[in-house]
Amino acid sequence: MKAKKETFESYFEGIYKNRWKARKEALLQAEHQIIRATFDAPKAKSNDHIFNFPLYTKETKGIHFEKNETGLKQYYIMDPASVIAASSLEIAPDDHVLDMCAAPGGKSLVLLERLKTGVLWCNEISTARRIKLKSVIQEYVPKQMREQVFIKGKDGIKYGMMFPDHFDKILVDAPCSGEQHLLHSPKELEKWSLKRTKRLSAAQYALLCSALLALKPEGQILYSTCSISPLENDEVIKRLLERKGDTVELDLPEININGIERTKFGYIMLPDVCQAGPIYFSRLKKCIIALS
Repeated sequence: MKAKKETFESYFEGIYKNRWKARKEALLQAEHQIIRATFDAPKAKSNDHIFNFPLYTKETKGIHFEKNETGLKQYYIMDPASVIAASSLEIAPDDHVLDMCAAPGGKSLVLLERLKTGVLWCNEISTARRIKLKSVIQEYVPKQMREQVFIKGKDGIKYGMMFPDHFDKILVDAPCSGEQHLLHSPKELEKWSLKRTKRLSAAQYALLCSALLALKPEGQILYSTCSISPLENDEVIKRLLERKGDTVELDLPEININGIERTKFGYIMLPDVCQAGPIYFSRLKKCIIALS
């Protein structure tokens, strides 16, 4: 007898059980976005009260275009969950940092604000998305700091071989299923399949392995997605720890924010609980291998 095909609905109902209905309804609502001050703009760099930033609405839309005396935009629109995730990477002022899948650039701004004399490589393989990334850097980053930013267009999977033990910190904000966006587009939702999710999971694992090779010993990786599927989240981390456990360990930060949920290998923020997200993230540390 032929097995019944797994549908989007049956798959996520099987994962989230009686929570799925509320979760789905929350995902179908408009995204919760904040107007986040950048660099020297008023109220900048306040992660402690990230949910106190003004919401991006029709009434507050104009603030997005406000510029300072040098012509730079001061306020970037993004999900507060993304700010929390990116802020979990412990950037030191002189770090050499890689944002492996950087477009559109919001998380790159969060990372760059923590650098002083360090360097940030913003990588994006898509030409169209790389153009958007460049415009964000030009529109928001002070001129003197742009010399510390390098826009790259390489395949992230190749970084490990090309730049072994090179970076202090790496953000892998991996391409994912983005189920929230699928729910808002019936045409795209029809393309969903468990097989596609598994293919994405394999690609995410390859990016993570590349990042591990490119990372210096004792360096940190922050892995994140906007997926709600465990296959693209915890299962990717689990696979890495099982296969590369001699070179990497879990290094989760302590986070005390209402609504953020601890998973086996990371954290997840979901809109039915904390009015932000969805976003999953996990932090890892590369081990020093003792010479025998």
